[in-house]
Formats: sequence, C-alpha cells, structure tokens
Amino acid sequence: MIRAGIIGGAGYTAGELIRLLINHPNVELVMVHSESHAGERVAEVHPGLWGETHLRFSQDVILDSLDVLFLCHAHGKSGAFWETHPAPEGLRIVDFAQDYRDQSNGYVYGLPEWQADKIRQAQMVANPGCFATAIQLALLPLAKEGLLRNSVHITALTGSTGAGAIPSATTHFSWRESNVSSYKAFEHQHLAEIRRNLSDRQSKIIPELNFVPIRGDFTRGIFASVYTKCPLTLEEAVQLYNDYYAETPFTFTYGGSLDLKQVVNTNKCLLSLEKHGRDLLITSVIDNLLKGASGQAVQNMNLMFGLDERAGLHLKASAF
Repeated sequence: MIRAGIIGGAGYTAGELIRLLINHPNVELVMVHSESHAGERVAEVHPGLWGETHLRFSQDVILDSLDVLFLCHAHGKSGAFWETHPAPEGLRIVDFAQDYRDQSNGYVYGLPEWQADKIRQAQMVANPGCFATAIQLALLPLAKEGLLRNSVHITALTGSTGAGAIPSATTHFSWRESNVSSYKAFEHQHLAEIRRNLSDRQSKIIPELNFVPIRGDFTRGIFASVYTKCPLTLEEAVQLYNDYYAETPFTFTYGGSLDLKQVVNTNKCLLSLEKHGRDLLITSVIDNLLKGASGQAVQNMNLMFGLDERAGLHLKASAF
C-alpha cells in the first residue's frame, strides 16, 4: 500500500482528495495536516466523509513514513514549507500550488495527456490549474500539429468552488445565486502556464490567447468555449482529436452538444468540435475539483507509482 499524506487538508480540493484516497485500492491515507483544525475529526470539517473515515487532522508534519505527499496549501507557500520540512529521500510529491508549474526545481508539469512518460519518472509533480487543464486539453492536438497560427479566443465559465472554501464577496451565496460576472479578463494567472506549455508542444511561440473567465452561479465544473481559425475540415479535426486522445483514459471527443453534468463528479474531460466558416470551435468541460485538481493529482500519483491511471478514479457523473 502507498502511504499518503496531505498538507492543507481543510479546503475543497483537499476534501475531494481525501474522499478519493480513502477509497483508493492501493493507498493508505495516514496523515491529513491542517493548522486551523488540528485535532478535529476530518469528517467534522468535510461532513460528506462522515462514516467514511475516523482520521483526525494532525498538528505535526511527519514525512518519514510517507511514500507520497500532496500539498494542498495556498499558492506561494511551497518553498517556505520545504525550507522547514526537508523531504526524505524517495518521497514523491504532488503540489497543487502554481509555484513550480514552470517545471523549476526539478518538478514535472502534471498534465498526463501531454507528458505521461515524464510523470512516470518524476519524483515531484506540479499539478495543473483547473482553467489551464480545460483549455490545454482543448488545444493540445492543434499545437502538436503546429496549427495554432492565429489568435485563440476563450470564454470559460467556472463554479464557485474554484474560488476556494474561504468565503468572499463574490462567492457568497446571496451574491452568486442567479448571477454571473467576468473577472481577470486577458490576465488570469493560468495564462502563463497555458502559453508556456502550448508553445513547448508546438515548438514555437503561439499567437495571442484572449481569455475571459466568468463566474457561474453553480458550485462545480468548468465550461470552456475555445475557437481559432483552422485549415482543417471538421472531419479532419475530429480525426486529429480522436487520434491524439486514443490512448488516454479520461479525455474523449464527443459527437454532440456538451453540458457540465456529463463530467461533474468525474475525472473526465469531454471535448466537442464544430466548424463555422474558417473557425474551429472546441468546447471543453471538466469538473474543476477533480480533473481540474484532486482527480488529476491522483491520476498523476498512479503514473508515478506505476499503477493503472484509472485506479481509484472510476467515478459516476451526477447527470441526474
């Protein structure tokens, strides 16, 4: 059994990660650390886990007995954590923060559909951002063939859980219900990793990415609409995407209109393609807490330990 630990165990992504790990056939979850909830039962903070685990949040960080550590703390804290908690030799790490998504300090960017082989050999993986996952999966096949030649236009709607568990004015139910708004237009923090990785995949600088994120009035999921000029016919584009994702266990092209309930509560990404004149429209849908965070982290762990990518991730969509 893989002995796993979690740092920063009180948030939404940590709650989903705990749920996945305590039901994973190859994992024993032995430590969930939280500075703010030390000593409390995990199921008191994550009530959906009541009856599933008797774990309590630990006050001490003990790494020596772990095989893998998941860092679910806030962005910018990873470097300081390792300054005070040296990693034991052989410990594998999956970091949810954006600190090392540029693949610095020996980290590998953890998007399996892009570089699964590198993840299999990695000791440290930087888990991608949620928007970055949905958008890159929409564009990777085009980048591989050098077809990102014109500006890319992206509108992506996200659920409130993407903003984290700590309430704010724009995540409060009274404001979010029956309401939508855009934010960080053309300057969202995930743009850097998207540009960097697509440029690497295409082996040259990609054109403009015009990205408008939108807050949705629902709790979870990302619905991204992406379009760019493309010389392929629809049939050629569908074949390209089918071929690119043929060996991947969670990303699929879909021959119709998509909705979020097809992927919510799963680790899947579904892609739908349309051709409108010279423009290729790609719709990409994921669950921001699973394929956009905790599910993908478990997928990365599976690769790092030589397991089936799907282990612990056979999940049912909440379509009804």
